[in-house]
Amino acid sequence: MPVSDTSDTPSKLHDENGERDDASTTPVAEETLAFDHPGGDSLELADLLTGRSMARRLPSLIRRTFSLAWQVDRRTVVVLLACQVVSGGSGALGLFATTQAFSALIATAQDTSRLSEAVPAVSVLAGTAGLRALLGIAVQALSNRLSPRISREAEFRMLEAATNAEQAAYDHPGFNDRFDAAERGVDVSRDMIGQSQNYVSSLATLVGAAVVLASLYPLLFPLLVLAAVPQAVAGIRGERITYLATVATHKDRRVMYMLRWHLIAKDQSDQVRTDTLAPYLLKKYRASAERVEATSNTATWKRAKVTLVGAAATGLGTALVWGTVLLLLGSGRISAAAAGTAVFALRSAATGLQGLVGYGRDLLRTGLYLDDWERFVNEAAGQRLDRGTLVPRRPKHITLRQVTFRYPEATQDTLHAVDFDVRQGEIVAVIGENGSGKSTLMKLLSGLNLATSGTVSWDGVNVADLDPHAMWRETSVVPQDFARWPMTARENITLGQPRPEGDRAVLRAAETSGADDVLTTLRSGLNTLLAREWWGGVALSPGQWQRVAVARAAHRDAGLLVMDEPTSDLDPRAEHRIFTGLRALAGDRAVVLVTHNLANTSIADRVVVMDQGHIVQSGTFHELINQTGLMQDLWRLQQDRDAYRPEGGRT
Repeated sequence: MPVSDTSDTPSKLHDENGERDDASTTPVAEETLAFDHPGGDSLELADLLTGRSMARRLPSLIRRTFSLAWQVDRRTVVVLLACQVVSGGSGALGLFATTQAFSALIATAQDTSRLSEAVPAVSVLAGTAGLRALLGIAVQALSNRLSPRISREAEFRMLEAATNAEQAAYDHPGFNDRFDAAERGVDVSRDMIGQSQNYVSSLATLVGAAVVLASLYPLLFPLLVLAAVPQAVAGIRGERITYLATVATHKDRRVMYMLRWHLIAKDQSDQVRTDTLAPYLLKKYRASAERVEATSNTATWKRAKVTLVGAAATGLGTALVWGTVLLLLGSGRISAAAAGTAVFALRSAATGLQGLVGYGRDLLRTGLYLDDWERFVNEAAGQRLDRGTLVPRRPKHITLRQVTFRYPEATQDTLHAVDFDVRQGEIVAVIGENGSGKSTLMKLLSGLNLATSGTVSWDGVNVADLDPHAMWRETSVVPQDFARWPMTARENITLGQPRPEGDRAVLRAAETSGADDVLTTLRSGLNTLLAREWWGGVALSPGQWQRVAVARAAHRDAGLLVMDEPTSDLDPRAEHRIFTGLRALAGDRAVVLVTHNLANTSIADRVVVMDQGHIVQSGTFHELINQTGLMQDLWRLQQDRDAYRPEGGRT
């Protein structure tokens, strides 16, 4: 998570003799908590939120919505559009019948014997009204059928894009932030079909009314459009104000979300209390919340003013329309029957115009959030796993040759020209101080990341040419931060991929790691849910979870076993059990072990020592602890505890 601005001028911290020179230190601005990444503000969208650009966007939004719906359920889309067309046509037919009905009724007022002449027209009016009501019910039902399916499709595409992106995508600034924005797009996608069909329905109503008005007196429709323009402009400007306020507060809202999680999550709830940190975090939360509130209040006031001006202008335009109708009727240019029809047509057209403005405004707002979804899907697709198709066998020899690696947006390499080998049946331990590049090396070995330069090969084949999923099926990894899945104990070991032996294989893997002792304490054994916070399951201790994590790696029976600090939470007895069984696991596996406990490296065939991204030593445990170098220095530091004994306890 990047942080916000700091001073561009580096401070002079030391004098020429290497001593700190506080007097000459240039003050440096304190970095503040904020999410910052290229393109994160999306302020360039302000140029798109105008009447002209929105008029161009609406057709594409509707087309995109129905295209997504078409992929979900073609038959329903066809029926939905057919209902809209018939509904619009029946509305226009009803308006045309209105003139005939009025004429017959006016004539009947003078001669009641002509009442029967009004029956056909009135029947058409009643029939079209009933048909439109039925079609409205059908349209609503079809929209409700499509909406959740569209949302699921959008969510599936987002998740599919994320899970099929390279692991390095998560190291790009803003990737996770844009994923959150895409989730908002998924949430509103269920509204898109309803808004689109309402917009189409309003357009059909308007077209039908326009045809009728043009047949009565052509001037009426342009006047009605003129009256609706201010409302449309006000609606678009209001949405622009609201969306830009949302964008402007996005970073603060993300900070609030992160702080809220840290305040209430169980993992650090004890430290929030013992460190009396809650008031300080709440202060940061309140500061972000106040900035969000201030921006939202300003936007609300601006939108209210715009809406008020639009409503006033619309009122004047509407008065002009009705004044024109009265003038035409008074001058005899239209008949009383035509004037009555014009009243209904104007009301229908006004409803259609209001629908175009209202539903169009909603559609534009929803479309902006859907743009966030589409941008993320396209971005993730741009980082999609695009490697080879070769399916590897169980690896016998894994090599790194002159491998250099740099994380996205980093200014320097994490690994520098690294050469490394591990063979089937061999245990290679990797040690080094924090930040030396050990975990990065593990990610390259297991194919999670690809080398910036140099080659990583399995049995002579570059991992970039391998099918990544097939490669990972031959890889078992116990990372430092292993997953605690809210599933049963069995599923936490098998990961939904049982072996032919079934539970026998699960129990055998559990014995390897000591997790069998954990299973005996569970109320339902392998069937016990390990998720107390979610479904009332059982909560394990960190050490118990680590045994489960090692068991799942053993159960996987893959050709490469990578263990990154696999016993950091274990007691000495449990740790001894794992390492005494590690040699058996290495029988037909290539094993790479990362550990800070140097005594554990004595079981390795070879120990590799890393320092600042370089491999600086390689040899057996006994060779390296008796050889001048970093391994010997670290070993002596781990054995030297005299300085920490009580004075009277020295020998």
